[in-house]
Order: sequence, then structure tokens, then C-alpha cells
Amino acid sequence: QVRLVESGGGLVQPGGSLRLSCVISGTNFKITAPGWYRQAPGNERELVANISSSGTSMYADSVKGRFTISRDNARNTVYLQMDNVASEDTAVYYCRVYWRREWWGRGTLVTVSS
Repeated sequence: QVRLVESGGGLVQPGGSLRLSCVISGTNFKITAPGWYRQAPGNERELVANISSSGTSMYADSVKGRFTISRDNARNTVYLQMDNVASEDTAVYYCRVYWRREWWGRGTLVTVSS
């Protein structure tokens, strides 16, 4: 059974930083290409960033230069470093991986507010 567990969300001030983690079990993690998505109230879920098995990353235009996705294959974990956050980054952040089918975590809430 594939399981994704996100952590690291919370309240952060504008301009601040936060690091999200997602531990993925039940796959051969090192050959997967996990990603981070987010969904703000009233909006559709959108891709934030993903990272290939070789470490190549891609980002939504809205987060380029501010967010960094990384992975630790020894820990079966994908990270999202969020820097210089803004109010529009407020959302529930979800981890996703494809392993025979699509799998999602339950999400972690990030609130950017002063």
C-alpha cells in the first residue's frame, strides 16, 4: 500500500520561510517523480513543483525563484522549501506520486498572514 504523509505546514508571515516534507512509502521511491500541488479556497488544485528521478525539477511560474523542491532517496522524502512567501501562497499543499496509479497525501495547510 502506498502512503504519503505531509508535514511542516503552519502559519508564516509574509516574506518568511517554511519547509514542507512528504514521506512516501510503498514505492521504489528512487525511480518515482513526486510533486507538490496546492489548493486555495475556491480554486482548483494546481501543480507547484515536481522532481524527476534524476533530480530535474520544474516549477509553476508563480513560485519560480522562491520555492525549491528536493528529494532524499535514503529517507523516501520529498521536500518543498518555501521562501519569501506571500498571502497568495496560502493553501493546502498536497504531495502526489504516480506508482501504478496516482496517489495523494492528505495535505498540510499553509497560511501566510501577518
